[in-house]
Amino acid sequence: MIFSLDVRPARKGDCLLVHWGCKDDPGLMLIDGGPAKVYRKHLRSRLGEIRAARQIGSAQALPVDVLMVSHVDDDHIHGILDLTGELVAQSDERRPALLDLLGCWHNTFDDIIGNTPEEMRASITAQFGAAAVGGDPENIEGLDADAIKVLASLGQGHRLRDDLRRLDVAINGEFGGKLIMARTGAKPVDLGRDLSLTVVGPMQAELEALQTKHDEWLKKRDLKRSSPEAALAAFTDESVPNLSSIVALAELAGKRMLLTGDARGDKILEGLELTGLVPQGGSLHVDILKVPHHGSANNMEPSFFERVTADHYVFSGNGEHGNPERETLEMLFSVCGNRPFTLHFTYPIEEIDAERSKRRNWVPERDSLAALFAKRDMPAAGQQVVCAQPNQPHVIDLLTPLGF
Repeated sequence: MIFSLDVRPARKGDCLLVHWGCKDDPGLMLIDGGPAKVYRKHLRSRLGEIRAARQIGSAQALPVDVLMVSHVDDDHIHGILDLTGELVAQSDERRPALLDLLGCWHNTFDDIIGNTPEEMRASITAQFGAAAVGGDPENIEGLDADAIKVLASLGQGHRLRDDLRRLDVAINGEFGGKLIMARTGAKPVDLGRDLSLTVVGPMQAELEALQTKHDEWLKKRDLKRSSPEAALAAFTDESVPNLSSIVALAELAGKRMLLTGDARGDKILEGLELTGLVPQGGSLHVDILKVPHHGSANNMEPSFFERVTADHYVFSGNGEHGNPERETLEMLFSVCGNRPFTLHFTYPIEEIDAERSKRRNWVPERDSLAALFAKRDMPAAGQQVVCAQPNQPHVIDLLTPLGF
């Protein structure tokens, strides 16, 4: 039985594949696609290797059981849009498809905030013009960087939904087409071949609060009473897209992976308690933890690492925006002592530090990851650092090795 996490370099973002099943009946899940310039170099090339390993001919499509887009943020969705755009072009031109997407898990902004796509398009267009949705919001005068980012994310979400409709791919089919959220007593979703996923986040209370917060301005058309800047204020909180991030616990044959997107650590703990995976104040051990939000310290506190422990910690990020942050690793070390575990990074430490060193007031001994690991003498402590290497797969096998 195979149960492996395939971690792709994705610059500042996430791009993961989960392999499970057996050689004669394999399953495949794709989670996020990273930002621009990731799809063709890192994701599409890996999909080609998977096709070759499975001996799939050029006239056949590689089945993907589930495409999961954790949330609408460019460093997670851009590569997926590159993929679905290619699939749409292949369909329109009647060429053989690269993939056969059997379903998609994704919470669109439209559904999260309780508006139809038509209402959202009309409201945003009325406020900001046609370029705001599906166009180029950077050309809209008077918008700050946060507002531009939000509008770009909304446009990307619309593009994804439209592409999936053209490809006849069901969104959230296992949930009746409704929002994916953590619920009290919810049963795990059976994905076949003995793999189950329990949704840990987002939680219903959070989504309802988000609906209440944003519904008023989305439906308002009176430009005299609501300026574009005021209307966007509710969406520029950095927590908004992350609030909707899908978090899931994948389980097979006694092995577990916790897939966290960009969710906050405290919210993940609440979701684990809500679903009954841990008792109130209790703890959980998993084989693999995808560390939330690229190891950003803003999403972490020591109590998270105390209560969620792992044998393998996966940090995705190339150092841009400072992630993975040294402070997060210091939190992990402070509570885990000398317990054996492996840290996985999607780029070599020297590359991550080179990007992180662009921050102001950088002091290598104080701020670099390399200095931290040298100080701890990682191998002697029974702990390892493993970095993805260029042009090589980085696969964490929990059962039978994937082998490619």
